[in-house]
Amino acid sequence: QVQLVESGGGLVQTGGSLRLSCVASGLTFSDYGMGWFRQAPGKEREFVAAITRRAISTYYADSVKGRFTISRDRAKNTVYLQMNTLKPEDTAVYYCAADLFGSAQNRGDMEYWGKGTLVTVSS
Repeated sequence: QVQLVESGGGLVQTGGSLRLSCVASGLTFSDYGMGWFRQAPGKEREFVAAITRRAISTYYADSVKGRFTISRDRAKNTVYLQMNTLKPEDTAVYYCAADLFGSAQNRGDMEYWGKGTLVTVSS
């Protein structure tokens, strides 16, 4: 049974930082591109960041470039999202997702999703 479990969300002030983690189990981690998506209240789920299977390439939404960094640890089956200089518009539920042999940038291509972790940025 495949599981993606996110953690690290919480309440932070504008300008603060958080690091999200997503632990994957039940799959061959190195076969999957991994992505982070987010969904704010009343909005569609949107792409945030992605990293390819061997961490050769990373991709970011324009809204987070220069502030967020995605990384992965093969030994721990974990993908991270370091979020710096947070803004109120970053408030959302953040989801981890896995894309078999893919770049993990397109929501429709994801095979597996986590249940999400809430990030709230206060102004």
